[in-house]
Amino acid sequence: MSTSQPPVPPEKTVSTRRAVVPAWNRFDTSWTLGLFGTAVGAGILFLPMNAGLGGLWPLLIATVLIWPMTYYSHRALSRIVCASPNPDQDITGVVRTYFGENAGRVVTFLYFLAIYPIVLIYGVGITNTVESLMVNQLGMDPWPRWLLAGLLILLLSSVMVAGQKVMLVVTQWLVYPLIAVLLAVTLLLIPSWSFEGFGAFPAVGDFAMSLWLMIPVLVFSFNHSPAISQFSVSLRERYGVGSVDKASSILRGVATLLVVFTMGFVWSCVLALGPAGLQDAKDANLPVLSHLANVMDLPIIAWLGPAVAIAAIASSFFGHWLGAAEGATAIVRTMVDPQQKRISDRALKIGVSTFLIVTTWVAGILNPSILSLIESLAGPVIAAVLYLMPMYAIHKVPALARFRGRASNVFVVIAGIVAVGGILISLLR
Repeated sequence: MSTSQPPVPPEKTVSTRRAVVPAWNRFDTSWTLGLFGTAVGAGILFLPMNAGLGGLWPLLIATVLIWPMTYYSHRALSRIVCASPNPDQDITGVVRTYFGENAGRVVTFLYFLAIYPIVLIYGVGITNTVESLMVNQLGMDPWPRWLLAGLLILLLSSVMVAGQKVMLVVTQWLVYPLIAVLLAVTLLLIPSWSFEGFGAFPAVGDFAMSLWLMIPVLVFSFNHSPAISQFSVSLRERYGVGSVDKASSILRGVATLLVVFTMGFVWSCVLALGPAGLQDAKDANLPVLSHLANVMDLPIIAWLGPAVAIAAIASSFFGHWLGAAEGATAIVRTMVDPQQKRISDRALKIGVSTFLIVTTWVAGILNPSILSLIESLAGPVIAAVLYLMPMYAIHKVPALARFRGRASNVFVVIAGIVAVGGILISLLR
């Protein structure tokens, strides 16, 4: 009988010996699209209302800032997972290793709070978008909201229950046409552009306040942190010590795709709708594309708008489900069953999935304001977990010492403080 071992993939053989970044491959493309799809969801589709109502000059500054904000913050979060001395841990296990059990539990709970409200947001967004399509484009009578929300959420959650590989395949099928349609809509709206109603350069105080209040929604809209933990674990398994540099390469591509396609789309929507149209869309609690489909005399927009909204929300739902399920599982394991003797892995997975499905269904029925949820629930915790926690870990944890002393770290801390401050200001106003 032969005792030879199966061959190790070339990229793993090389990367475990030295930090060499292997050539770009299909695996990297898959994760690039998966992370892009995680970010392009309700936040992107509601961003034009928030950003445009603040004026064009704050939007211009935000466009310049969003690439470094997105790239450096997500890179830092990925690094604390990729650089972990325990290769089998996700972010919830890594923070317990870095900060101790008690502090780790707190961070795990915050991680869950940063992501779970967004899953609820998508329950609302997908229900409203499909209901608008049925009524305005298909001429159908609206279904009972409890039934429509339940069917849509069961359909989306079934992809997640099927497993990560199925989710990545479905996300790729959604993201390719999503990118194409975002570009098409951006170009189709150009003839409708108008600067009327936006006025001259605002007073310095008004300008600063508009930009400050825009930052939290920007943070949310470009956020793909819920999938960063599993992304980093997957890279660490495939590339070993080379995973840190490979993650940076992939995240640069994701940030670039997001800025090119989504900020171009945001600018086009803002200039096509104007302040009054943006306010109408906000009041209707609809994604901007659904509103465009209802008010513009462009038949192709009437169909492309709801289609891209549904694809964007669905692809983003998958990535956020990953993070919410990961956080909920860690909470149960660390706070309810630390010895892992009372609850089996299968029972826990079923319980967490049921919890997410039922609560998202309830949110879809109740239909709370999506922008209010973003500003009051998701925004502050996302800013703390994505921007501030990784910087604290890099500053304190010896295993992360090689990432200290960089200007990008200072930038991320400032951006995080500004984001949290903007959220608090918006809640107090």
